[in-house]
Amino acid sequence: MPEENQKTELKNQRLDPHDPFVLDAHRLARRPGSMLKVVRTVPAPADLGLEVIGVPEGADVELNLKLEAVVEGVLVSGTARAPLAGECVRCLDPLTDEVEVDFAELFVAPGNDGDDETLWLQDDLIDLEPVVRDAVVLTLPLQPLCEEDCPGLCAQCGAVLRDDPDHDHSEVDPRWAALEGLVSTDEQPDD
Repeated sequence: MPEENQKTELKNQRLDPHDPFVLDAHRLARRPGSMLKVVRTVPAPADLGLEVIGVPEGADVELNLKLEAVVEGVLVSGTARAPLAGECVRCLDPLTDEVEVDFAELFVAPGNDGDDETLWLQDDLIDLEPVVRDAVVLTLPLQPLCEEDCPGLCAQCGAVLRDDPDHDHSEVDPRWAALEGLVSTDEQPDD
């Protein structure tokens, strides 16, 4: 199915008011200037992250939100906080962390102008999952490290270099073996 048809199909899906990421803006009554604060904890959806680090599926995502009615629709701003799990890209040790992101998005009411990137109110319902997903994924490190100076693994044997800082392989590439004799000759004291 072409990507454009998938986008259109997703936009035409009705929102489920029982979905934890769906907010009901009905109480704002579309009166510009009215405001509503929402604090809730929702389970993380699947695939909230990158290949090497992300929010585990089902982990608690804490949302602290402010919904403000504006002329065009509803402005949603707030923070999302969630635990992270992944692995160091150098030594492959598991690592945990926490992510906290701020976001603000305008959900436009039907009847206003918009384009393909516009987020729309659907029957006064707001789907916050794509907003949280974009904010979290854009914040995650592309190459997470357990420590800033993690030495990683030995390229020859896979040993963890942090555990053995003096780790070394004395094997010399046979193409360079002749040069090894020159180095040892140079190191002998002159007579």
